[in-house]
Amino acid sequence: MSILSALPLRRPRPARAARPADHARLALLLPAALLLWLAPAREAAAQRPMVYATVDSLRHIQSVEPRLGPPGTTVEIYTENLPPQAKIHVGIGAMRAGFEALGEGEQQMWGEVSATVRVPRYANWERPLVFIIFNGIFSPIGISDPFHVTNEEGLVQRTGRITDEGLGCVTLRDQDEYMYALSGDLEGLKPGDEVVVEGAVSLEGTCDGADSIAVVRWRKAD
Repeated sequence: MSILSALPLRRPRPARAARPADHARLALLLPAALLLWLAPAREAAAQRPMVYATVDSLRHIQSVEPRLGPPGTTVEIYTENLPPQAKIHVGIGAMRAGFEALGEGEQQMWGEVSATVRVPRYANWERPLVFIIFNGIFSPIGISDPFHVTNEEGLVQRTGRITDEGLGCVTLRDQDEYMYALSGDLEGLKPGDEVVVEGAVSLEGTCDGADSIAVVRWRKAD
């Protein structure tokens, strides 16, 4: 199976000393099979091929830097916990909305994978993206924590429900079941409310390690 690389991907850099994962929590459950399709969100994406992959083994991509930014952000990916592969492919996408392959490369001697990729220009602020690493036959072997795409104001938008997680903070579960701790003027919100929130996201959450959103405005979901 061949694939057209949508963006340039550097070959992995020479082996370097291990660095700890900045975000060791993988807040994502995958079904036994993923249908990976390329949604025509922009004309640039409309010509990319469809990919089908079956999940055999999935590990956490240890480092994605940065984890938030506008479309076009350059992101450094590094991990050294993946099973040895002759060839790997790196992709990006959203759960239940498809993954786009960005390029391919090879692992280093000790299994290290490092790559520099760009967040697609058509990405929007309404939901997080994840980076995914496939093996040579397009079975996913690694997935990242969410990358938060921001708009021109540096904000994100999330649609979901207010939940009671028993953590002493106001929390929201979005459509991908990621949990966010909310702050700001939240008067009137209660568990079970379906809402759309907009605000500045922070990775330094104080509520059970969840990413947080400083809400600037919110409304009930339609």
